[in-house]
Amino acid sequence: MKEFSFWLITDTHFFKNSLGAWGEGYNEFMSLEQKCFAETETIDRAIIQYLCEDQSADTVLIAGDLSFNGEKESHKEFSKLLGQLKDSGKNVFVVTAGHDCAPHPFCFPGTAEKQPAEGVLFDELLDYYHAFGYDQAIAFNREHLSYVAQLSEGVRLLVLCNDTAQGRALEYDDAFYGWIVEQCRQAQRDGQLMLAMEHYPVIAGQPILQLIGDARQKGARRLIDTLADNGVHLIFTGHMHNQSINLEHSANGAKFYDVCTGSAIGCPAFMRFCTVKDEKTVEIKSVPIPDFEWDTGGRSCTDYMQSVFDAMINTCITGLRDNPAKTLRKLGVKGVDNQMILKLVGKVGKFLNEASCGKMCRVLCVKCDPEIKNLRFLTLASNLARYAFCGDQPYTDQTPEGRTLLRIFKRFNFLSKKLHGSQGETVDLYEMLKHSAGNYGISDYNATLVLE
Repeated sequence: MKEFSFWLITDTHFFKNSLGAWGEGYNEFMSLEQKCFAETETIDRAIIQYLCEDQSADTVLIAGDLSFNGEKESHKEFSKLLGQLKDSGKNVFVVTAGHDCAPHPFCFPGTAEKQPAEGVLFDELLDYYHAFGYDQAIAFNREHLSYVAQLSEGVRLLVLCNDTAQGRALEYDDAFYGWIVEQCRQAQRDGQLMLAMEHYPVIAGQPILQLIGDARQKGARRLIDTLADNGVHLIFTGHMHNQSINLEHSANGAKFYDVCTGSAIGCPAFMRFCTVKDEKTVEIKSVPIPDFEWDTGGRSCTDYMQSVFDAMINTCITGLRDNPAKTLRKLGVKGVDNQMILKLVGKVGKFLNEASCGKMCRVLCVKCDPEIKNLRFLTLASNLARYAFCGDQPYTDQTPEGRTLLRIFKRFNFLSKKLHGSQGETVDLYEMLKHSAGNYGISDYNATLVLE
């Protein structure tokens, strides 16, 4: 097997800006949005131009959510952009995802409320993206828009999509698992290293994310066992807009890595440069997306996108104090009309906005590290939230923040008895929070993965 390199990006969320992304309604929407919106066309064009000019690899993988929310005009324009990438000599392999056929695409053409935009059906997606992987399929599952393609001599790609015409983000059924196993075994018979790509993570990017219902592929445990036990030990994913590299083992002890990459159009905005060194070794490197043309207020493009992320977190926390009902509704919490609960949330929000780390620790009767006792707790909370997505979390037990947080976490570990992950698994709350605040394992950015 010859050494083989490729680029991977995900969650491009391309939005045709002429549809409308400005005005009062747009500003309100963006107050609780992690990713950029009006900027996406400019950002994606800069990325594609960078990849067109790149000479280090001739293959590009894109792991889903190609459009912002399934707008037909966005699909038309983005497929043209991918055509330019292909014309530059690149082989392009995509998978579609839930945002590509969302039921209610929208735009903000300067109005106070969002306006509907024309979308596409799941069965129409192939019309736009057939030339980007599907046309090279050596096996194709039309129901799931899933396929197998040959990336290079000795390297094969299994592309999995958990959408169908009947719904989005589905759990795979027995029939589709049968198709997956057949492709994995055929690769083994052909002496091929099989890599996989799916939009949804199979392993939660950070442990805390396992509490979120749609943060992982439904039935993730079965998929890990099926792939790992049939020779597929590495999958590339997106969806949660987080940067992570995680390792689990199948029930039979086989290794399984999930390399999840941050969104191209929001903090953390990275691409992966991946090199298959041999049948057992894959090298992963992270590269920031290129700079793009936009009024960033004098900030670097990276700092600008981080400011969008931080504004979202701060809006959430200040909103709990200033308007708990509105904030909870925007966060998707149902039944927020109980005045006693709203009053309590408001008081908690006020405390969170005003407390120092020292004051928080006094309330919880835990020791605060002297180095951070005057640090605003909101600052620490905002950093925690960002690092849950950016990865390589710094707050280990070797830092003053980490030592203090671990004492706080222990105060709440009694909740473990009542807590389960979104897929029914038992959760040790302390361990989950500990490994979400600090990275004690593989770097989420650059790593050499030994597959067996």
